[in-house]
Amino acid sequence: MNREIQQRLQWVKLHEMHGDAGYVCRRCGISRPTLRKWWRRYQEAGLAGLESQSRRPLNSPAAKVGPHEEGLILDLRHTRNLGARRIQSELRRQNDLSLGLATIHKVLQKHQVKPVRKYRRKKDFIRYGRPTPGDRVQMDTCKIGNGLIQYTAVDDCTRYRVLRLYNRRTAGNTLDFIDCAIEEMPFPVQRFQTDRGREFFAEKVQKRLMEYGIKFRPNKPGSPHLNGKVERSQKTDKAEFYATVDLAAEDLDDQLALWQHYYNWDRPHSAHNGKTPNERFIELINETPFYDDVSDNYQPASERIQDANYRLDLELQRLKRSL
Repeated sequence: MNREIQQRLQWVKLHEMHGDAGYVCRRCGISRPTLRKWWRRYQEAGLAGLESQSRRPLNSPAAKVGPHEEGLILDLRHTRNLGARRIQSELRRQNDLSLGLATIHKVLQKHQVKPVRKYRRKKDFIRYGRPTPGDRVQMDTCKIGNGLIQYTAVDDCTRYRVLRLYNRRTAGNTLDFIDCAIEEMPFPVQRFQTDRGREFFAEKVQKRLMEYGIKFRPNKPGSPHLNGKVERSQKTDKAEFYATVDLAAEDLDDQLALWQHYYNWDRPHSAHNGKTPNERFIELINETPFYDDVSDNYQPASERIQDANYRLDLELQRLKRSL
């Protein structure tokens, strides 16, 4: 019998002997509720009732993480290899569940899950970026599935994006997407930067950009890093959006629109220290030029129709200068 039980038994025996709770409390230096508690437990269970009992509640309604929540966390890690911050973001988006990063880390540690492997950047890594919204918008396409081509436009400065799905890469679809990007970007677009895909070099596409007063700046061959932001964002789309939806769904376009809104307004971006693209735009709104200013600075005489064949385009440019 340990000391605590001996002490409680002494209180109970004194109360049993004298029948005066006040006397026992004064002599032993305890409160009346304490004496009543141990007297009641002794009457109900005898000596076993004097043992200390766990204060942990039988159930914890305020606890956020149960077996179901742990299963969601582990499933996101195992099936999609997401880190804690992305797991937090996906739980909020898909399950309307808000959990702290510390809580998610505890669950992963509890189940001895290996950390996500991180790749270090090269020492000579250079981040290309523009200081103001709309200064440069990267545009690209990627195949999602059979008959599904995603067009993507991402602002170099804020990472604000516009997304659309089409069945093919065509000049007509490019024209439609350019109109969508210009309409949905919350700032004037000054230039579009693309790779050398032929869907961007159609004459009617380049003339449409000239009509809008937007510069067309395709990259040189062999320089995919210059369009790194848009290509990285498409990788995110495949990992965080298309991995969670049915590509044959009739409302896929509507789901993509919701994903675009979530990406721009709710999803934290590591390049902005956890701020969303829209929050970054709000920070820079006073530095963003007005549409009239962009239009006034556009110089149509400096623009020309460019050819998708880079070498041929250089030769045509040299020939034009010599005339």
